[in-house]
This record gives sequence, structure tokens and C-alpha cells, in this order.
Amino acid sequence: MRSAIAALIVLFVASVASADTVVVRQGGIVRRPTVVVTSAQDHAVVLAGRGAFYHSSCGQYEGIGEGSTPEQARRNCCFFGKRVIVDEGVAWSPLRRRWIAVIRYQ
Repeated sequence: MRSAIAALIVLFVASVASADTVVVRQGGIVRRPTVVVTSAQDHAVVLAGRGAFYHSSCGQYEGIGEGSTPEQARRNCCFFGKRVIVDEGVAWSPLRRRWIAVIRYQ
């Protein structure tokens, strides 16, 4: 019985860890849920889906750009070519009909 419960807990933790985004509630009252992103790719997907740009407060320098190609979106990010890239992600935005790039730097 204990091993079955332990296996269920492991599966639950693994499924939560592999989730792209997690919606969390703040202060019990939700006006607009906050999306917690774990990577630049996750953030690019969220931005592409919403069609609006905002920084993720990830604690690193972060550049956001858009363009007609993935490479153009990358090059339009703030700090591109001036800082060392730590993480990056690109996603297509059907709302804007353009590519959205998010790059995090040291």
C-alpha cells in the first residue's frame, strides 16, 4: 500500500514538473491569473497566445522581440549581441501574425 501511494506521489510530482505553465492564485481573489513560466520558450508561447508583451520578472535580463521570421524576432530583442544568452525561445503568434522571441541573458 505504501509503495502504491509513493508511486502516485512520484507520478504527480513528475506531471507537475513537466507542465509548460502553472496558473496560480494570488491572495485568494483572482482578477487575472498569473502565469508562472519556467523557461524562455514557455514565456514566448504565453506571449504569442496573448498577443501582448510583458516581462516575466525572472530575475535575469530579458529581451522580447517580434519579427516576420524567427531569426528577425531574435535580432529585435533588447540586449541582442550585447550580453551572453542563457535561455531563448521563439513562438508563432496567430494574433499578431508574427514570430515572438524571448531571450534571457546573464
